[in-house]
Amino acid sequence: MILIELLKVILVAGLLAMSTATAYTLEAFAFEDPAQATVFRELIEELRCLVCQNESLSGSQAELAQDLREEVYRRFRAGEGRDEIVDFLVARYGDFVLYDPPLKPSTYLLWFGPFLLVAVGAFFLIRTLLRKRQDDPDEGLSESEQERLQALFVPSGSGRDGRNGRGGRKRPDRDGSDRPPPPQ
Repeated sequence: MILIELLKVILVAGLLAMSTATAYTLEAFAFEDPAQATVFRELIEELRCLVCQNESLSGSQAELAQDLREEVYRRFRAGEGRDEIVDFLVARYGDFVLYDPPLKPSTYLLWFGPFLLVAVGAFFLIRTLLRKRQDDPDEGLSESEQERLQALFVPSGSGRDGRNGRGGRKRPDRDGSDRPPPPQ
């Protein structure tokens, strides 16, 4: 019993020691002017975290995001402008670092791909619906199949057809033929 409690304590202590992920706040970045802080926050909001991919640098907790925030802060404090910082990050990581990538030949698929997929899907949907409309549903049945289908719709026990004297349709033999039953 004591051993189990000791193992629990060691496990909890180990987990706490391993969880060295430090939370960050944007207040860790100091600026002399509130306007600079606003520009910095807007800039890191427009840049994508390369690890999370669906979060901005301002909202990501990944270590790489923290490093990129510090790099942007360092360059911003060194006097580089917004465009220079963005150009540096795009040169290093590609257009993927931008939430709003520019329209250029290398990003055409990104911009127009969804519309292309919808158009192809609509084409196939319309083509399928038009083909179904043009097809006659009874066209595929032979004459014997149509007669057999009609025989299935005759109510059993009606006795109107007079084919076998018991009413209803004849039962096919086990081999599938419609031979009359043997005399008794």
